[in-house]
Amino acid sequence: MFANAALSSRALRGIAVLAPLLFAAQAQADLDEVRFGVPPWPGVTVKSEVAAQLMQAMGYDTRQRELAVSVILEGLANDDLDVYLGGWYPVQVDMVEPLVDAGKLEKLVSNIEGANSGLVVPRYVHEAGVDSVADLAAHRERFGGNILGIEAGSGVNNAILAAIDQDLAGLGDWNLRESSTAAMLAQAGQMMDNQEWVTFVGWEPHWMNVSFDLVYLEDADDAGIAAIESTVWTIVPTSLATEDPQLHRFLSQFVVDIEVQNDWVHGYSYEDHPADEVAREWIGANLDIVAEWLDGVEARDGEPAIETVSAAYP
Repeated sequence: MFANAALSSRALRGIAVLAPLLFAAQAQADLDEVRFGVPPWPGVTVKSEVAAQLMQAMGYDTRQRELAVSVILEGLANDDLDVYLGGWYPVQVDMVEPLVDAGKLEKLVSNIEGANSGLVVPRYVHEAGVDSVADLAAHRERFGGNILGIEAGSGVNNAILAAIDQDLAGLGDWNLRESSTAAMLAQAGQMMDNQEWVTFVGWEPHWMNVSFDLVYLEDADDAGIAAIESTVWTIVPTSLATEDPQLHRFLSQFVVDIEVQNDWVHGYSYEDHPADEVAREWIGANLDIVAEWLDGVEARDGEPAIETVSAAYP
């Protein structure tokens, strides 16, 4: 998430200028076509693809647009988009809540709860006694005094730098080594292969939680860089409940276990499979979970939605 969450102000202005043109050709009076707003985050990409494939089996056409969060929220508020599955809280609170308070958007359901972000260590480091950020300073030599970070300017990096500047939890003489997410994970992976001590920025959903055996550190001294728990909301226009009650019901029941989404992201980002392939294979192998999401939901032809989906994924 973090690697892609921050866009330059110039890019955001450019997207905002183009947004009316993108949406004008799509606006329509009914939900024959369900329009997704999808930020460039692997977890939301695959999650949106899973939901879209289920909707297609139910008789809907779907369209997915990769856009900045600000543009997605504008599109939802103007009824130019129908679904956003990446309402990340608390990061997006200030962006979403005013539109909810204005009666334009509905926070329909927490589709993922308990998503962690912050500093992680390999399990062998945790078992050696490193449980929280407060334990890092006592083992500075083992870590080389370094924390591996992601892209400069990201929120989590800024929180780590602030903790270092203020000497919180004894981190005043530590260094944050900023790099790309891919470079950070490559270096951390190599160090873990060699059983070296390393601490770095982690979050879920992400493939790192499948490929590596990690432990999220507890916070200390209000450093604000560990064990930050997040919730991801499904956000729709307030009009959806009356425009399409069946679709509204499905989306209200579309809640994803975080381990499931970790697996989706692993298949998509780490194993480099196309999102539609990851979604199709998972749906076909997990119709029992899909049945819970579609409980009481009718397809567009009036048949039980689980029957139309099961027929499409024999």
